[in-house]
Amino acid sequence: MNLKSPLLLGFALAFACGGLAAAQDSSQGSPSGPPKVLEIMREFVKPGKQGAVHDKSESAFVKAMRDAKEPTHYTAMCSLSGKARCLYLVGYSSYEALQKDNEAIAKNKELSASLDAASESDGQLLDAYDQSLWSYKEDLSYHAPGPRPQTRFLEITEFHVRIGHNKDWSDLVKMYIAACEKAGTSAHWAMFHLDYGGPGGVYLILSSDKSMAEIDSSDAESKKIRDAMGEEGMKRFLELETATVESVNSQLFAVNPRQSYVSDEWIQTDPEFWNPAQ
Repeated sequence: MNLKSPLLLGFALAFACGGLAAAQDSSQGSPSGPPKVLEIMREFVKPGKQGAVHDKSESAFVKAMRDAKEPTHYTAMCSLSGKARCLYLVGYSSYEALQKDNEAIAKNKELSASLDAASESDGQLLDAYDQSLWSYKEDLSYHAPGPRPQTRFLEITEFHVRIGHNKDWSDLVKMYIAACEKAGTSAHWAMFHLDYGGPGGVYLILSSDKSMAEIDSSDAESKKIRDAMGEEGMKRFLELETATVESVNSQLFAVNPRQSYVSDEWIQTDPEFWNPAQ
């Protein structure tokens, strides 16, 4: 079969990957799966201001949070594809937990002042900044584990679903899940839906790798899926995909420990990586 599908490619990138690389509010305990609510803060960095320059600026946020013993942690990811940018991922058990965290920070005057000062300085390095909030879609995820400190790379695939086709999207993903089960692949991914901060009908697959070598298996795993569907199944899949999916976009990010505020437990798993010399 020579049937090609951008959707299959997008899912294939999740095959050899581990858990979602987002830190979570430690007050919620150790998560057994992806966070129910995911906040993504995105900074677009000016040319020439990436690397050590941006690391130094972001270290002010990390220091402020650590000095305040803030219980909510975050993981920083910097782009290896696309426009230069960094993502800061924070997971919550609910929107109520997010509200309580924001209120606690606002009440801490010393921490708020430190974060304001860091934001003013960091803003000079940026072209743009935005935030978005996402909800975990358990029924569209597959064998999705929780955050793990061994993550070194994050693959993000964004799907734009045509207005009015959310049911078709659900059917399409579940068709794919059934093929994964039949093929016995190593596939596992976490699916999120955009709630706030962008257009409707946007979904993300977030999947993490311990090394880029794990990405190399995506082609072989994708072939297993196509074989499991069979030629007729693939034709039905492609027809539904064409009617449902407007666009697919995959990007690769690397974990940046210098810009991350993670728990002591994570640091202890690999001090050399998570607590590098500043």
